[in-house]
Amino acid sequence: QQISWTPLLVLGYLFYLLLGAMVFQLLEKQAETHFRDQFQMEKLKFLQNYTCLDRQALEQFVQVLMEAWEKGVNPEGNSTNPSNWDFSNSFFFAGTVVTTIGYGNLSPSTVAGQIFCVFYALFGVPLNLAFLNQLGKGLNAHLITLERWVQKPGRAQVRLTIFLTAGTLLFLVFPPLVFSYVEGWSYGEGFYFTFITLSTIGFGDYVVGTNPNKHYIPVYRSLTAIWIVFGLAWLALVFNVGADLMEKFLQLKWHKPDLSLAEGTTIKLEDEPEQPRIHIPS
Repeated sequence: QQISWTPLLVLGYLFYLLLGAMVFQLLEKQAETHFRDQFQMEKLKFLQNYTCLDRQALEQFVQVLMEAWEKGVNPEGNSTNPSNWDFSNSFFFAGTVVTTIGYGNLSPSTVAGQIFCVFYALFGVPLNLAFLNQLGKGLNAHLITLERWVQKPGRAQVRLTIFLTAGTLLFLVFPPLVFSYVEGWSYGEGFYFTFITLSTIGFGDYVVGTNPNKHYIPVYRSLTAIWIVFGLAWLALVFNVGADLMEKFLQLKWHKPDLSLAEGTTIKLEDEPEQPRIHIPS
């Protein structure tokens, strides 16, 4: 007897969103209130120290700072800060467009740039998906070759283990060490940036190569963009495996197979050819 698990999946999905909303509210709302009050106190102290300014003039200056930040201009430093639109940064921005990461800290400010960005993404996003698909197939083929080389009896999951271990080290464990050293972040902040980037969430609260007080090598952000592309392919495969396992679990949980084909006849599972338990989609 087959039981439809789609309504349960919908309810579970909505429950997961509600749970996330409640936890984020619990964790972040009080801290936001604290920072807001602290900011207001700093503004009052500033007005007390500089009596030549009134509150309206200060608010106008804050608005100027906000507009500068929205245009991608860091208010820190001076006019000698490196351009956000040199080739390396532009290459990095192009990568965030086609991969749909969209940090939000930088965006085209001209009408021509905005129009070009729309058409660039219109063709670039499908091209990126096709590229990642082919890259995923290549990774899958190498994993099959590696599995044949190291496979031994009783190691049915060696392919998945190698895939997850090597990818985790290469894309999630080692890169935060580099970002922590170059950017001055903690390892936790570097790991947070790494996952938020490769998952294409891209909040924009942490972005590499944006500190005006640091001197970056010219190819730093370009190399980061290349790392992002390969990391996206790996994490997309991981997410696909997770989704596949979740669907299999739900089907196993809510679908009750009828093992009897007819009276006195049963399915002999041991006679069936052995199939891999986990398939890494390509």
